[in-house]
Amino acid sequence: MNQKERYNKVIAWFEQNMPEAGTELHYSDPFQLLVSVILAAQCTDKRVNLVTPALFEAFPTPEALAASNQETVFEYIKSVSYPNNKARHLVEMAKMLMTEYDGKLPASVEELMRLPGVGKKTANVIASIIFQIPALAVDTHVFRVANRIGLTNNSKTPLETEKELTKHIPKRLWSVAHHWLILHGRYVCIARKPRCESCGLRLYCKHFGVGD
Repeated sequence: MNQKERYNKVIAWFEQNMPEAGTELHYSDPFQLLVSVILAAQCTDKRVNLVTPALFEAFPTPEALAASNQETVFEYIKSVSYPNNKARHLVEMAKMLMTEYDGKLPASVEELMRLPGVGKKTANVIASIIFQIPALAVDTHVFRVANRIGLTNNSKTPLETEKELTKHIPKRLWSVAHHWLILHGRYVCIARKPRCESCGLRLYCKHFGVGD
């Protein structure tokens, strides 16, 4: 099976079996999604969803968060990974939203990446979900799954993975493909012991033994 055939088979399987994939983070507006995605870096969505209700109640707007401080925010998010850094980033992010964007999220990947705590992955997530801009964010799940299946040729960095995936996946599918690979990595193609025997992609998977 060559790479083009593998992509076609994998995309067809996901379109049939997971046509409407989306984020598992809980949010009610763009600002809340941005906060949640920042918190989710190297942390599980499940953990983030446990801490955000109280956080959003205390800081429902960028203005409220910008008026706070790192120490106060830390108390709400101390159970997530890297809480000190994330608390600082959240307050600084909110301040920049207020001073430079009138409290509203900028609508481009480049401007989103100017915000403290926002890297390429986070910017791509926000751009695709909130602004419907075609983007394919690469997190640890996407990076792992793409390499395992054989969609990428041993990419060494998330950027390499993103370039290869967006080269072969139709642009109209970039946003949903991000969620396909995340969810597949979270529940089936898990890091230590992938559940290959129950995986619908095993017939197209390089790790399972289907080579080029």
